[in-house]
Amino acid sequence: MSRQNQLFIKHILDRILALALLLAAIPVWVIITVAIKREDGGPVFFCQERIGEHCKIFTIYKFRTMIVDADRFLDSNGRVLKKDRVTKVGRVLRFLSLDETPQLLNIIKGEMSIIGPRPMLPALFERLSHDQQKKRMTMRPGVTGLAQIHGRNTLKWSQRIEYDIQYAENYSLKLDLIILLKTVKVVLFREGIVVDRNPEQVDDLPPTQIRDHKEP
Repeated sequence: MSRQNQLFIKHILDRILALALLLAAIPVWVIITVAIKREDGGPVFFCQERIGEHCKIFTIYKFRTMIVDADRFLDSNGRVLKKDRVTKVGRVLRFLSLDETPQLLNIIKGEMSIIGPRPMLPALFERLSHDQQKKRMTMRPGVTGLAQIHGRNTLKWSQRIEYDIQYAENYSLKLDLIILLKTVKVVLFREGIVVDRNPEQVDDLPPTQIRDHKEP
């Protein structure tokens, strides 16, 4: 089967599975919503701009796991100045990997897939080389991916990029199935979870490169 046909099937399956999971998750989402509101009264969702397929910007959805306006406790280099930025409810959500489940909405909207490279922040995207951008951004970003089953948030950024490019270059429905099955193990054994940011430990990308960032 051609790559194009496999991608067509992938995107149909994405929406069908995401819709089914969303309907099943509604009772859990209600409990999570009440828990977040009761803890500090802040917003339930965390929304942030990310770079998607073909370099298009979209808004990603997550359950809020940090205190309100948590970024005010980061220094100019992105290092954490305050401990315990993650709320009590947030720790549970991250422990169970439930904080990412609102991205089912992104999948239904066609902005993300269940499996693919994790969506990047614009500032980090600017630091990729043109070739890295061109190869990585040919796929819709995913909730899980090849990098997530090989170390998740403990991987250096250069390693994550290599896994993302490897996925894009060798895509198949069979590879998606392998990643999906291995993701179950990663979630069950809570592998690679980082409670808060760790940029000084994983950020090994070069400084920002100034150039024109149009669709590859």
